[in-house]
Amino acid sequence: MTPTWLNHFNKDVFDINPNLGASPQDAPPNSLLNTKLPFEDGLKARQEIKSWNNYHASTLWDLDELSHELGVSQVWLKDESSRFGLGSFKALGGAYAVYYVLSKLIFESTGEKDVTSTRMRSGEFGEILNNVTVVTATDGNHGKSVAWGAEHFGCKCKIYLHAEVSQMREKAISAYGCDIVRIEGNYDDSVRHADKDAQNNGWYVVSDTSYEGYREVPSVVMQGYTTIAAEVAEQISDLHPTHLFLPGGVGGIAAAVSSEISRIWGKSRPKTIIVEPKQADCLYQSSLSGKPTVSSGNLQTVMACLSAGEVSILAWEILEKTANFFLRLSDSTIGPAMKRLSAKNIVSGESGAATLAAFAAICSDEKTKQLTGIDENSRILLISTEGATDPYIYKKLVGKDAEEIITSHPK
Repeated sequence: MTPTWLNHFNKDVFDINPNLGASPQDAPPNSLLNTKLPFEDGLKARQEIKSWNNYHASTLWDLDELSHELGVSQVWLKDESSRFGLGSFKALGGAYAVYYVLSKLIFESTGEKDVTSTRMRSGEFGEILNNVTVVTATDGNHGKSVAWGAEHFGCKCKIYLHAEVSQMREKAISAYGCDIVRIEGNYDDSVRHADKDAQNNGWYVVSDTSYEGYREVPSVVMQGYTTIAAEVAEQISDLHPTHLFLPGGVGGIAAAVSSEISRIWGKSRPKTIIVEPKQADCLYQSSLSGKPTVSSGNLQTVMACLSAGEVSILAWEILEKTANFFLRLSDSTIGPAMKRLSAKNIVSGESGAATLAAFAAICSDEKTKQLTGIDENSRILLISTEGATDPYIYKKLVGKDAEEIITSHPK
């Protein structure tokens, strides 16, 4: 008998496009990856992040029941809901990029190299950092990470929020002592507004999306995200995943994790499926046209932290070689996926549960399963990027508070 939650999935809730330009599975694009995201920079990022207080590898769940329900050999889920108490993977990117920007400014002022975050937090460079303001635009999670990093390392911070960012997410960000700037329009409008104000005021943009003339910091953000892939490689010791599901958005985490997985596992790397909302499908549209292309929808989606109209240029340059499929998904699938994970004591938010929803959607259609090569022998790796980053929306979709769901490390 089919579990009731799977009744929400069929071929009408998703569209999928094969990426014919992806590098063959037996020929990982290492030269490209080393150019775009150098291994040494990623290693440096991971070493710094691991030195922070309360660092620990996020949980990798082994979900036997889901593998049985969806007819595959194994399902793993990387749970980013507890990263540094911020509720999402973004803690690995935005805060590390703040540290990077500040360390460069300290070097320019003092000549000191390799300034540790411990020294920053001590107040040793307060005279310099008190005059620095970092800014970014956000749908929620990245802004929280940047604000947290600014508070920890001792600089000022302004976070730009567009009209659709919820009041609960604004409250969570402002708790870290930053200034909130509300603008009209969507996420892409807020990116442009933050960039313009930064140029006019001598502030420093710490964005997770790259655009013309702005690539260095988004690359640093992505190097922080490679921590996820490095942890997974340590946590999975025997059989590697055959398929990897990653969330889209502007493409930063998808590019970072897919590139590091390709680097680690080489010819054994999994087929990679990138997941987006139907109303915010810039990566899907880019895969159709073969170049960076804006979303076809209005960006209004329950998957708030995947609501992006324009792809990160740097991310696209990686994904066009490392991603095998681009999939866009209806909002109607998200609540059932969140509920199913809550039944396993996993708190996964609207954007976090998108990867499970995409996997379930593929399994609802035999032709798509054949297209992607998913069968009874497949081993699936899902990345759940966030917890209940908006408690009100979480309860509305799941039917109970996140606090009622006990999340613990697998035994």
